[in-house]
Amino acid sequence: MPLYVDLHYIYSDNFTHEDAFRAHLADLNVQDKFGVTHKKFWVNFEQKTLFCLVEGPDKEACNAAHQMAHMDHACNIIEVSNEEFVSFLGIGKKNRHDMALTLSGKIDSGYRTIFMLRAVDIRSEHSEYSKGINKIINQFSGTTVPHPDQNILASFIHATNAVECALAILGFLKSLSNSIDYSMALVTGRPVDDEGTVLFEEAKNKAQYLCQMGVSQSIYLDEETKVLVQKESYASDLDYSAFKIMNKDDFRFAEALFKIIDGKVNHPDFKSDLLGRNLGFSKAQAYRKIKALTGMSPNTLIREIRLRKSLNALKSYKTVAEIAYQNGFNSPTYFTRMFRKRFGILPTAFAKLSTPSTV
Repeated sequence: MPLYVDLHYIYSDNFTHEDAFRAHLADLNVQDKFGVTHKKFWVNFEQKTLFCLVEGPDKEACNAAHQMAHMDHACNIIEVSNEEFVSFLGIGKKNRHDMALTLSGKIDSGYRTIFMLRAVDIRSEHSEYSKGINKIINQFSGTTVPHPDQNILASFIHATNAVECALAILGFLKSLSNSIDYSMALVTGRPVDDEGTVLFEEAKNKAQYLCQMGVSQSIYLDEETKVLVQKESYASDLDYSAFKIMNKDDFRFAEALFKIIDGKVNHPDFKSDLLGRNLGFSKAQAYRKIKALTGMSPNTLIREIRLRKSLNALKSYKTVAEIAYQNGFNSPTYFTRMFRKRFGILPTAFAKLSTPSTV
């Protein structure tokens, strides 16, 4: 049967371990009536959230069981594949009451620090570099998560491990050459959000747009992850000079910026003045906020995202002219000039290196 993970809020300020066990026992007492099995649950007492792993015929049956047990249903419930579950939440144990524990035996909150790396080997000089990155992720107790695009995604139970892993990967990439263009993001989030249909959807989306818009050879870090590192008793004094720290206001602005650019970047008439108006800022305000977030002017950021999108497009069999126009450039000549200036290689040469040869 399908697997589901759901979200519940804890409304009592005095909710204890015993309360969590009693709530789970109530679920177990009624589950057979609905053909579901409550397998495991995670509690974050500080954030007042609880997540259940349930096997059942459908969402309706899982919610009906909760309704009978607690006179309330889940705030959100999503279906997960076994592969997704193992990648994000499968590491750890559970006690005799089915409460999730970390490998060290502490309560597992279900929250994870999500690491994302956007990396492109411009000259194909390091074809095996991803193996080195995955090895580092394993060294810091991270789990590599399958991802549909070229980005590398990993999940960490402990924020400190994620931060130290990012710094190790930064050192590794710098030791190779300047041919790898990359940016990284670390975001801590919960497995199920108020809305959404996939695990860690909000955290993954945040990491995605930070990697897409981030300054090359940079690491973006949310404040929540930094706070968690400082709380972890084994955390050493880390140097945060390599990180761009993001607060909630930064994220709200970055999300709005990403959605506007992503929706309009393919239009050649989309420039900084139009971006500013869509954001609701004056040209000067937009310039200051975008420069502070990305290190680039609005027009430079728009051009940068167009060029990054073209990197993936050049792996197809489309012509340079097609790719130029599809990514918002007015002419193939201008696109070629900007591509060579940015990456140090002609788009035709990059395409030949990136496209698998056929026999």
